[in-house]
Amino acid sequence: MYPQPIQKLINLFEKFPTIGRRTAGRFAFYLLKLPPKEINELLNSIVELKRSIKTCSFCFNPFELSLSEKTNKNLCPICRDKLRNKNILCLVEKEVDLISIEKTKKYKGLYFILGGTINFKDDKKINRIKELKERIKNPEKFGIEKTQFKEIIIATNQTAEGEATALYLERVLKPLKIKITRLGRGLPAGGELEYADEETLSSALEGRK
Repeated sequence: MYPQPIQKLINLFEKFPTIGRRTAGRFAFYLLKLPPKEINELLNSIVELKRSIKTCSFCFNPFELSLSEKTNKNLCPICRDKLRNKNILCLVEKEVDLISIEKTKKYKGLYFILGGTINFKDDKKINRIKELKERIKNPEKFGIEKTQFKEIIIATNQTAEGEATALYLERVLKPLKIKITRLGRGLPAGGELEYADEETLSSALEGRK
């Protein structure tokens, strides 16, 4: 129905999380109306994103590598921070969940981004479960030295998929014989961490069990 360049853009936008065909169409026509200067700014930002952002070798958190940083170039600022408690590991579904927990300033351990949850429709397991086990067993292999995890916090969202993922993680991590805790009450059922206020998240962290 649309010219090929517009349709191609719509198809690409549809691949974005939570974006349907109607919204993808709005994005495409919005870009069509932008002046060349703003289009170039957008294109340059996308190129810069791919050029300057790295993914942490331990937790998979994206970060910008400072030109003055000469050591541990493969680790994000959180994993490089010598003041972090390297005996605790918090498992989150996605990057925005990590940011939400960091904003509370109540958690000082390390993170691991799972990259999603169990997919009921496709019956798929978590993509990074193998990587998670490797990092728990041999953290030094991925740049985290002098570390022995004593507690793993499962901080998945209070959704059906998040709960199923938490149960799955408890099962696969049990043989490692490390204390496993879940976020305490306070988070609404069906809610996601990125939308929770800092006070609620702080209470959930402090009340983990």
